[in-house]
Amino acid sequence: MAALLLTYDLVMAAGAEGSSGTLAAFSRSTTAFLQARDFLLTNRSDYGVAYEGFQWPELEQFNWAFDYFDAIAAGNTRPALIVTSQNSTDQTVSFADMRERSNQVANFFVRLGISRGDRILVMLGNEIALWETMLAALKIGAVLVPTSTLVGTDEIKDRIERGRVRHVISSLDGCNKFELHTWKGTLLSIGGAAKGWTNFDESYSEPKHFAPSYSTNGSDPLLLYFTSGTTARPKLVLHSQHSYPVGHLSTMYWIGIQPGDLHWNISSPGWAKHAWSSFFAPWNAGACILASQDARFRAGSALDILVRTGVTTLCAPPTVWRMLIKADLRKYKVKLREAVSAGEPLNPEVVRQVEDCWGLTIRDGYGQTETTALVGNTPGQKLKPGSMGRPLPGYRIRALDISGEISNEGQLCVDRRNVPLGLMLGYESQERGDVESGDHHLTGDIGSIDDEGYVFFVGRADDVFKSSDYRISPFELESIVIEHPAVLESAVIPSPDPVRFVVPKAFVSLAPGYPPDENTARDIFSFLRQKLARYQRIRRLEFAELPKTSSGKIRRSELKQAEQERSPEMAHRPFEYFDQDFE
Repeated sequence: MAALLLTYDLVMAAGAEGSSGTLAAFSRSTTAFLQARDFLLTNRSDYGVAYEGFQWPELEQFNWAFDYFDAIAAGNTRPALIVTSQNSTDQTVSFADMRERSNQVANFFVRLGISRGDRILVMLGNEIALWETMLAALKIGAVLVPTSTLVGTDEIKDRIERGRVRHVISSLDGCNKFELHTWKGTLLSIGGAAKGWTNFDESYSEPKHFAPSYSTNGSDPLLLYFTSGTTARPKLVLHSQHSYPVGHLSTMYWIGIQPGDLHWNISSPGWAKHAWSSFFAPWNAGACILASQDARFRAGSALDILVRTGVTTLCAPPTVWRMLIKADLRKYKVKLREAVSAGEPLNPEVVRQVEDCWGLTIRDGYGQTETTALVGNTPGQKLKPGSMGRPLPGYRIRALDISGEISNEGQLCVDRRNVPLGLMLGYESQERGDVESGDHHLTGDIGSIDDEGYVFFVGRADDVFKSSDYRISPFELESIVIEHPAVLESAVIPSPDPVRFVVPKAFVSLAPGYPPDENTARDIFSFLRQKLARYQRIRRLEFAELPKTSSGKIRRSELKQAEQERSPEMAHRPFEYFDQDFE
């Protein structure tokens, strides 16, 4: 209670300088947010109490950057952000400094004519200006269009056109990707001056106090994400001033972040997961964010950073965990208390190896760009092999069968009757009918829910297929394939077959030291025959680099399309092997 009263005093001080609404409304909303947050922090290890007792805060005019972040940041000299790399000195920014710098950037934006509702395409790496820009956009009510630095010119044009972008912020080395000869808008460069671009450094001359001329509403748009497009053309996901800032209380709870933690989320800017765990979730807890500027991920460098900086909570996608376990983890004396994974389902073999080396259990979690964290294995709770965990506080998760009835298996859905704040506003320029069914938000993922509420992932609705009339879950087979030491990553898809119509085929990315030859294929097939039922058996295997989105997700749609274009009487490709070759 003392911590809450202290924060309330800070809120009152911040409110005296100006807020997004009246001081009375400001205080009620901020207090409601803090009470909801503190309830989850207090019950971080008691899932039953947290799940049954949590209620989304009832907020009036609430601007997360003003009414929460600035409140906890006023006079707060604790580190809020550390940007590091293997070959440079760490850059550390305190909460108080981040508050002042975001005010300067907000004033800078207003002077340039950026206003409430304007869309800003932001293409930055892990640099301090990214966090300053996000806070400033929140404060003025602008809409951020986060964009990966890996996208090309054509993707940028698509985002500017479909996203109705009016302003662009880019690092200096990315400016040449923008071919905007006829486009009229603001161009801001970070890291130096570029011809035709305004230098972001001009923001340092702005006042450190910012008072908005208008308030923001909870339903105002804040973020426009282009989904990573693993199965189709990217959709435009629109989030509000409340859905991500407040909704990520669920993500904070899943990860188990506590005030004062040093949290590292290994994720690239431009994608929703970066906002999840490199912005809202850790700062909701009052923790410090660690970000790495290393251009390429290297397991050895990442492990060195973990040890050197003393990271206490780590979130990484399955691809990173698979690379980490190829190193000798026992050599690295980490200070981790929590380790989690999200993005795609995590294979049980990876969990086992980390547990053996570090004594830590990687806890899986599940959510989407369209939501915050929905399901997770939370701190201190029983884990079930293969389960993503249980619904997180604030969400009611159901499985709907093919007729739309609640079942123990089917499409995973969010019950909207308790108005979960973490749901998107909708898809830009598109009806919501394809993601709504009555009172439920449809995720497009197939799963099952057992009697204790644990959720098990089966696959994307458009990934699951039938072979010889048996339903095949690609994820289930991939979890077995990756247990073989030669396999770094795998993607299972249907392959045309003259007898069975389709059969399971595994595309395999090999671990270092294993050649893509007949002997390796024979060994993997032999291993799989011992592990899989006959109807599940992988019938074809191809060694290849797996195509991925720029956010690191495997593009199964690309693999499936190329495979479907082949004749059932096809000849072997280079590095492709059939199970029957070894019988």
